[in-house]
Amino acid sequence: MTEDAAETIVVVDDDYAMRLSCERILSKTGFAVHTFEDGARGLAAVADLRPALVLVDLKMPGLSGMEVIPRIREIDPTAVIVVITGYATIGTAVDAMKAGAYDFLPKPFSPDELRLIVRRGLERRRLELDSRQCEIERELMKRRFVSFVSHQLKTPLVAVHQYLEVLDRLGDTPDMSVKAREWIGRCLARTDEMRQLIDDWLTLSRIEGGSLGRQRADADLHDTLTHLIESYRPAAGERRITLALDAATPLPVHADPTCLAVLFDNLIGNAVKYNRDGGAVEVVAERSEGEILVTVRDTGVGIPADAMPFLFEEFYRVPREGAPVPGTGLGLPIARRIALELGGTITVESTAGEGTTFQVRLPRHLDEPAPGEEVP
Repeated sequence: MTEDAAETIVVVDDDYAMRLSCERILSKTGFAVHTFEDGARGLAAVADLRPALVLVDLKMPGLSGMEVIPRIREIDPTAVIVVITGYATIGTAVDAMKAGAYDFLPKPFSPDELRLIVRRGLERRRLELDSRQCEIERELMKRRFVSFVSHQLKTPLVAVHQYLEVLDRLGDTPDMSVKAREWIGRCLARTDEMRQLIDDWLTLSRIEGGSLGRQRADADLHDTLTHLIESYRPAAGERRITLALDAATPLPVHADPTCLAVLFDNLIGNAVKYNRDGGAVEVVAERSEGEILVTVRDTGVGIPADAMPFLFEEFYRVPREGAPVPGTGLGLPIARRIALELGGTITVESTAGEGTTFQVRLPRHLDEPAPGEEVP
């Protein structure tokens, strides 16, 4: 049996010899073939069997093929309809196509011609079904996305409202000044969570819409990495985390500077956030043949092996035992989408309790010299 063994085909033709011939040819190919001598029985079979493809003769007593075609489309719009007839003209072919037929096979035809048109029709059906399934999955994903983001925004908003409501009730009581400092700090932390989620959401939406990264220009990645490292020194210093940058210069890329900043901000920010006190973050950037390789290595908590397959999924956050999981769960998916958008890749290696290493490869600007050549 072939890979098409599960596909069902219905043949509707008043000519017994034609029905028998089609059944023998297609059954040998591996299809499940059912034949019927008139349109009424053929339609009943379509409703019952839900075939992938229907072969219909145009000239039949009772219901003609032209009458059968639109009724098949009403029963199952995904069924492929191929018209077979001994009275083939361009006019009848056009009329059949307008009625909903996929193709037209004039009699007499060879076994190879029949098999070819059937396989071609079934392949089109598979592509259409795959396309529909993708559309359904995308729609469901969008709904889950909106639902999740709405929930993530509502949670801190409710907390901020409760803090402010209690502070309003305290009035000029002795506890007011102490509570105000504590709870205003909590409100600021919560609103910062919402701001980060909104920023990530908008960035992801821009990537989905193709607007992020559309404006590309010659850029030096060395400048981007230097700026990001300096911006994280205060936060790293509070926890005695050392930041080191070893970057060749220049690091020429043709990219949107905003994309570059978002990509490496996520990686360096995570390397600091999930590091241990007194740990280290090392960023190494080098030129190689046709590309730029950036490695972001930390000595932090690492990523458990069972979490690695989900690391780049939207909203996924690696569970941290005994501690809340910070972040929106969008940083790494955004980083990967940007890397792919720029024609590069991003990979990760990690050992729980020892640290994590991310590697990003981006196309190098081809006008620049390769390693070993003089750099202006």
